[in-house]
Parts: sequence; C-alpha cells; structure tokens
Amino acid sequence: MKTIGLIGGMSWESTQTYYSLINRSVNRELGGFHSAKIVMVSVDFAEIEQCQSDGNWDGAAVILGDAANQLIMARADCIAICTNTMHIVFDQVCDGINVPCLHIGDALGAFASRNDHLCLGLLGTRFTMEKSFLSDRLHRHFGIDVIIPNEEQRQAVHRIIYEELCHGEINDSSRDVFLRVIKDLSRQGASGVILGCTEIGLLIDQDHTQLPVLDTTALHAQSLVDFALETE
Repeated sequence: MKTIGLIGGMSWESTQTYYSLINRSVNRELGGFHSAKIVMVSVDFAEIEQCQSDGNWDGAAVILGDAANQLIMARADCIAICTNTMHIVFDQVCDGINVPCLHIGDALGAFASRNDHLCLGLLGTRFTMEKSFLSDRLHRHFGIDVIIPNEEQRQAVHRIIYEELCHGEINDSSRDVFLRVIKDLSRQGASGVILGCTEIGLLIDQDHTQLPVLDTTALHAQSLVDFALETE
C-alpha cells in the first residue's frame, strides 16, 4: 500500500471527513484490520483565510508548498490538497514535487464524464465559483460545462461556508438556501450539482435533492484510495 500525503486544515472540519472516507474505503477493499497509510500536515486555516481575503495567493502557495515538502520528507507517495479553493495554487504547490499530486478536479471530471454529466451546476466559495481554475479544467480535460449561481446566491453560499460550515455549524435554514440554489441550477440545465467546497457535504447529500450530487470530497478521497491500492 502506498502512503497518502494530505495537506489539511482548510478547514479541519472537512479534513476529518477525508481521513474517515479514506480509511473506511481501504478497509472495505482489504477487510480485516486494514486502514490507510496516511501522513498529514494540517495548516492553520486563519493564515490561509487571511491570504484569501487579501488576494495574496502567492503567500498561500508558499504555506502550502512548505506543507507539501514536509509530506515529501515524511515519504508520502502522493499529495492531495484537501480543499477545492486552494487548487487555485495547485500548480505552484506541486511544481518540482517528485511524487504525483492528485487534483480534485480530475477526480470530479472522471466521475462526471463516466456518468454523462456534461453540464453541471457549481456550488463552492466565491473564489471557486467566480474564478476559472476548476471550470476551465473540467471543460478542457473532460468536455464539461459549468453553470454558477447568480451573484446574490453566490454571496449567500459563500457566507454559509465561512460563517457556519467551517465552524461545524449545521443549520436547516442554510440547507434550504442551498436547495433553492440547486433547484435554480437544475432549471438552467444542470444535470447534476458539484459540491465544490469540501465543507458542503456536511450540509447537503443525495438524500436532500433529486438532482445528482457530485461531492468533490468523496470523489477526491476515493481517487487517493485508488492510487494507494493500485498494483504496479
């Protein structure tokens, strides 16, 4: 089994979901007392959030790059950034790294294309929804078009993520907000909705909507398991 390297803490609420999903999947595959080989560097999210607020993406890349190098020193066989938003600096973080870096968008795109989801709604932080790093990758590599909510909806989704979900706060009223946005994305032609922030899965799952839900946290975690258990 290969060792998975996780850059976590963004937020730790969703990082623990990664840890649980990866270990449960490895145990399903191997049985017995098996669990995943994982090394993790969990950053201080306050430092990352400040960089995001300031638009200091280079500063954030330095923090995550240092974390990646710590994982290399801990002999990780692959690296994953456990957040959608910080894939903005994926190339900077992984530049020069001599082990595979598994992009969250590739796990998402592979699953979506296999299931004929070629037009998807996107929920996430305003950075993920408004910047093109994820939607461009999905379109370029997988032929998938992305629809984003309107400005008022984007503000509401972003606020709920940062003011509630990142602190482990789950409110039914906020779930209702998300479900109204999902319904609107469906009316615009989305055949599924991307939970494009690793915290959203704490609030929304497939039981809450008829529209197919693509949870990037779960898909990314499974791609890491597949890598770790792949035979040479």
